[in-house]
Amino acid sequence: MSTHAETSEIAPARAEVLTVLLTTAMALSMLPLFLLGALGPRLVREFGIAAPQLGLLVAAGFGVAAVLSLIVGPMVAALGARRCLIGMFAVSALALGLFAAAPGYSGLVVAVVVSGAGQALANPATNQLIATRVPVAARGAVAGWKQSGVQFGAFLAGLPLAALAGATNWRVAVAAAATAAAVAAGAALLLTKDPGPPRLPSLIVAQPRGGAGWMCGYSVLLGIGISAINTYVALYASKQLGFPAAAASALVALLGVAGIGGRVGWTRWSSRLRTPAILLGPLAFGAALAALTVLAAVWWSWWVWLGVLGIGCCAVSANAVSMMTVISTAEPAQVGRDSAVVSAGFFAGFVVGPPVFGAIVVASGGSYAPGWAMVAAAFVAAATVAWWWRSRG
Repeated sequence: MSTHAETSEIAPARAEVLTVLLTTAMALSMLPLFLLGALGPRLVREFGIAAPQLGLLVAAGFGVAAVLSLIVGPMVAALGARRCLIGMFAVSALALGLFAAAPGYSGLVVAVVVSGAGQALANPATNQLIATRVPVAARGAVAGWKQSGVQFGAFLAGLPLAALAGATNWRVAVAAAATAAAVAAGAALLLTKDPGPPRLPSLIVAQPRGGAGWMCGYSVLLGIGISAINTYVALYASKQLGFPAAAASALVALLGVAGIGGRVGWTRWSSRLRTPAILLGPLAFGAALAALTVLAAVWWSWWVWLGVLGIGCCAVSANAVSMMTVISTAEPAQVGRDSAVVSAGFFAGFVVGPPVFGAIVVASGGSYAPGWAMVAAAFVAAATVAWWWRSRG
């Protein structure tokens, strides 16, 4: 039976289960990052660390994710996307468990490094499942909800888990997330098994090629800006704008809510276009304007809410559109590999963004304004890459 026939016969109830699991996978794969941002003020106080050390934590996890993505992508087709999804949930549960039990900063480093393996698995496995198990007409909606899962993670970290941390302590909140990941691993067993036994994967490193290569470069720049926002916006609001801890964490939740709406909306629209990539430039440019609005909050503090809203609707959504572009343009057998290449670029940006932003803050005597200017410049550069790619096509 052909792949298309298999996807067209999925029952609605089973399709809903798949969509929920894919969305949950994306939320849990990135949750440690958002927890570092939302719990940043608490972690800084408890462990006595400086702001740049928080950025280095993020860089450690995404450095692992960037390297492993290029290896994991070719492995997904050999091992089976369902098996890789279950493995991703298990790794995320382990990482969050280590996070909750961390005795000090070094423990956080170990937890975040382990989380990088889950992040590397997330996009190749989930995109491969969409390409092989979801009918073409439904892929835009499923991909949109799946990519919005990352922002569900931001919302969970910034509001309910932050509230639980305030009512109890941050370790209880992270342990609750670890439990949810373990439950999700069990739920993934409900999916139809992968066809055939797992094959021994060859250690092939995915290579940037064609459109995936351009989107990899675009994603590096996009990741630099998004990671800086994720990691430092709560600290910025707390230290420089005078926000209380709850309000500072709520900014991360707003980023999540805006990203959910933006990813679902923009991805659905992009799936109807001849090429979804046409939206990548405008979304990156809109994100640059939003970053400048965050900078302007130094003078008008309430503008930070507008800036975070704009970044969620534009920059965060652009990453989802790039994944929809891969699903729409790559051959089904290549979706995992091309997704891995684009993800590796995005994760590489996450390696660079937080430590560079933290270093800029230190060099400027604690001012965050130059850092936000750097974020805006990264988004403008991403828009330029997208425009150059489209002009050559």
